[in-house]
Amino acid sequence: MSNPQIIYCHCAYAQVVPKEVKEAVLRKLCDANIPFEAVADLCELSARRDAGLQRIVTTTGPIKIAACYPRAVKWLFAAAQARLPADSTEILNMRVQTAEEIFERLLNPEVKPNLPASEQPGAKPNLSSHV
Repeated sequence: MSNPQIIYCHCAYAQVVPKEVKEAVLRKLCDANIPFEAVADLCELSARRDAGLQRIVTTTGPIKIAACYPRAVKWLFAAAQARLPADSTEILNMRVQTAEEIFERLLNPEVKPNLPASEQPGAKPNLSSHV
């Protein structure tokens, strides 16, 4: 099994991730001297439909993304026509997890897929369940 591709989002524009957490995760990644790709802001890349998102999903192997809520990351990629593989993508949520928890998962070669599967991108939402 190949090591997962690691993507780190710095959340530069929305600034919804605690500064201490994202800086600690980035520092730990740099200190560990492991390959990873840092992006300034996945929201901004999605809004621009940046080709880099498509490149990420077409790279062979599992993916781990340190960013935000799994449902948000899933839809950001989908909005840019770059669907994440549900069976080999793990999203680590820097909004609610500690830097230590995130870094531990990033170092672990096992991928625990956690993309929500309730609705597929492009499907009409079931509004009746929200009444």
